[in-house]
Amino acid sequence: MSKRSEFGIGQLGQATGTKVTTIRFYEAQGLLREPRRSTSGRRQYGDADRQRLAFIRRSRGLGFPIDAVRELLALSDDTSTSCIAVDMIARAHLTDIDKKISDLSAMRIELDRMVSACHLGTVAECKIIETLAPHSNASPKA
Repeated sequence: MSKRSEFGIGQLGQATGTKVTTIRFYEAQGLLREPRRSTSGRRQYGDADRQRLAFIRRSRGLGFPIDAVRELLALSDDTSTSCIAVDMIARAHLTDIDKKISDLSAMRIELDRMVSACHLGTVAECKIIETLAPHSNASPKA
């Protein structure tokens, strides 16, 4: 029987490219299970923990929110379940990304318009400042 591969939090971080504080955060959020502890109280992780953290990192890298990652992890723990729920989570996230891209494109167009109107004169003549400043005839919003 071979001995389980066990390593500390620093080694887990190095193996996955994750900061120790982030690992602790994921533990506090319930994304990572509470690790085993050595007799001296040090966290001990195994290959399953490394794989789970890699899954979390990849999910977060794709922009999934913490709650979605939690749901995906729960679904991945039961491999016999239909992947319809996984698909729904991914499609919802894709819709959110498309909305953000649309919003960013609109912002880019507006910023490009502002920058193009700038003639590099004085701040008093600056079209960027003028565009950003509240208009005196506009009524304040409550």
